[in-house]
Amino acid sequence: MTELTNRHWVLSRTPDGPLSPDVFAWGEAPVAPPGPGQVLVRNRMLSIDPAQRAWMKGRTYREQVMPGDVMHAFGLGEVVASQSPGFVAGDLVEGMLGWQDYAVAPAGELTKRDSSQSLDHLIGVLSITGLTAYHGLFDVAQVRAGDTVLVSAAAGAVGTVAGQIAKIAGCRVVGVAGGEEKCRWLVEALGYDAAVDYKAGDLRRQIRAACPDGVDVYFDNVGGEVLDAALLSMNQRGRIACCGAVSGYDDAAPPKGSPMIPGLLISKRISMSGFIVLDYLAGREIAERRLAGWIAEGRLKPVVDVDDGLESAPNALIKLLAGRNRGKAAVRIG
Repeated sequence: MTELTNRHWVLSRTPDGPLSPDVFAWGEAPVAPPGPGQVLVRNRMLSIDPAQRAWMKGRTYREQVMPGDVMHAFGLGEVVASQSPGFVAGDLVEGMLGWQDYAVAPAGELTKRDSSQSLDHLIGVLSITGLTAYHGLFDVAQVRAGDTVLVSAAAGAVGTVAGQIAKIAGCRVVGVAGGEEKCRWLVEALGYDAAVDYKAGDLRRQIRAACPDGVDVYFDNVGGEVLDAALLSMNQRGRIACCGAVSGYDDAAPPKGSPMIPGLLISKRISMSGFIVLDYLAGREIAERRLAGWIAEGRLKPVVDVDDGLESAPNALIKLLAGRNRGKAAVRIG
């Protein structure tokens, strides 16, 4: 195999506040060939996710990204060489590939994907992003027709899918987003019934006005003050699916606990469940088939915000954490 050069971003130091480009260092190194049971993958698209910021702060459901590590990231790529019987050159695969041109990964950590599908869909709505929204609503929150569903970070990757799925399920859907323009876009482009602007102040009053009959399901992507405001509008026996807490990921100090918990959970008999999409991979085939069907029918509109070039990865994550993206953030390589 011709010697290849691997461009990559490593974490140069653990950030202690808002993310800045100098947290990352650019490097180049020869590409190592795959060993027994391993596969060499050329990255095509990288997923940019809020969780990547949390991974820098400490161990979560996966190991912490440490200084000197290639920045962790879920990615979609093409097999270049394989020492595993399950993969051959040219296969399209997904896995934790990192911010780099090439990744050597154990075969057991890769999933083969259908190369006839759009890469934009495969990095987002037909992968972890869409599955998170799907299982969070149906398996965790147990959404049903007639529910009022409130979605935070509604203009983000998971939020745009969760809101649309809730509409497909026959729910009234209200989104929380930052800025009048985003809120208008949620209603006009994605079919939300209403949207509230957390930047406009008095979020509790805004949610009560948008949800006069209360909230049955809250799909929480942010935690913090938005969670507190949502709790006050929850109906008895409401359900909260806790997907993320992006409001605190980029802060130096750990977020304070909500003064509403456990009091309101008890008095209103609210169910509040955290979840990781990896727990639901057994149902992936059915979920992806339904998601793809809704896309084909025009009922689900995938929204992808793509930056081009590996060089753009740090700024793409900074942009996402500042709320300057719409839909799924990704970086296209090559």
